[in-house]
Amino acid sequence: MEISSDTSPYNSYGNGARMRVSPCAYVAKSLEEAKELSYKVTKVTHNHEEGIKGAEATTVAIYLAKNGHSKEEIRDYIDKNYYKLDFTLDEIRPSYRFNETCQGTVNVLIEAFTESCSFEDAIRNTISIGGDSDMVAAIAGSIAEAYYGIRNGFITQVLKYLDDNLIKIIKNFKKKFKL
Repeated sequence: MEISSDTSPYNSYGNGARMRVSPCAYVAKSLEEAKELSYKVTKVTHNHEEGIKGAEATTVAIYLAKNGHSKEEIRDYIDKNYYKLDFTLDEIRPSYRFNETCQGTVNVLIEAFTESCSFEDAIRNTISIGGDSDMVAAIAGSIAEAYYGIRNGFITQVLKYLDDNLIKIIKNFKKKFKL
C-alpha cells in the first residue's frame, strides 16, 4: 500500500468527524467558542458540510451536558438545529443497520443518550442498536460523561488498557484545562 503525501481534507462526512471533537466542548468558554473549535478540528479531515454539521452537533451536546442542561434541553436543541429526533430506540432497533455517516447516526446516539440513566447505560443503549456501534458508543459516551460523569472504578479499569503515552496525554489535558 502506498502512503499518500497529500495532507488536504478529503471531503468526508463519516463518524470520525464526531469522534475527535469532545475536547472542544471541555475547553470552550461559550457555546459559540465550542462550535468554532469544533469547526477548526473537523475541517482538517472531514470538510464535507455534513461532517462539519455532525461534529458541531456532537460538540454542542457535550457542551450543553457539561454545563448543566437537562437531557430534554439538549435533545430539543439538537432537534431544532441539527437532526430530527422523532423516534425512540425501541422503534428503530429492529431495522437499524450499519451507517458510518454523521447524518445517519448523530440522531441515534443523541437518542441513546437521552434515553439513558447513567454513563454505562448510554453506551449499552447505543450498542443495543447495532450498526457502527463501537464508534457511535464512543461518541454517545462522551456526551454521557459530560452529563453523568464516570465512576472512578470504571476509569481505573480503563486506564489499565492504555499505554503510558496516552495516560500522559490525558493527565496533561486535565491539568492544563483544570478538569
